[in-house]
Amino acid sequence: MAKILWKPGTMIYPVPAVMVSCGSVPEEYNIITISWTGTLSSDPPMCYISVRPIRHSYQIIKKNREFVINLTTRKLAYITDWCGVKSGREFDKFKETGLTPVKASKVKAPLIEESPLNIECAVKDILPLGSHDMFISEVLAVHAESAYLSEKDNVFRLSQADLIAYSHGRYFELGRQVGTFGFSVKKRKKK
Repeated sequence: MAKILWKPGTMIYPVPAVMVSCGSVPEEYNIITISWTGTLSSDPPMCYISVRPIRHSYQIIKKNREFVINLTTRKLAYITDWCGVKSGREFDKFKETGLTPVKASKVKAPLIEESPLNIECAVKDILPLGSHDMFISEVLAVHAESAYLSEKDNVFRLSQADLIAYSHGRYFELGRQVGTFGFSVKKRKKK
């Protein structure tokens, strides 16, 4: 297979497509779609979002130093895209989309009720990186839709939520499972 040398760029795909809700009072609430997001540490639980300083939500998050990451689904794909291309300077995104803001347990920013998983975050540091600034944050609370919790073994089955990902300008449903953590070294059972 031949390789072509290409200019440096952000080609680590797919990435999550999440809606980040922010604001400390209803008049300030906003939603921004983010794909530059991920886990930084599991103990303590830390994550990040990267936001362009010109975006409306940037100043809201910088001022309040908190936000909520709301995972998105196939059913929310259209709204997720809309919240990414429309500005909160011009639209009340909760009103325009019909999404429901719900009081969070640890932060003033609202959860999005329609999301299967909401992650409350407190900003610990802001790292300027060029086109985007990274908001390094501690996870304060996680809210999970009970429909995805297996009562049998108390396992959260997020794979059943029809989550979506973003890859180079397109949204995709997550595909079929091809393995589990540790399956490559798991000992086979003797017959």
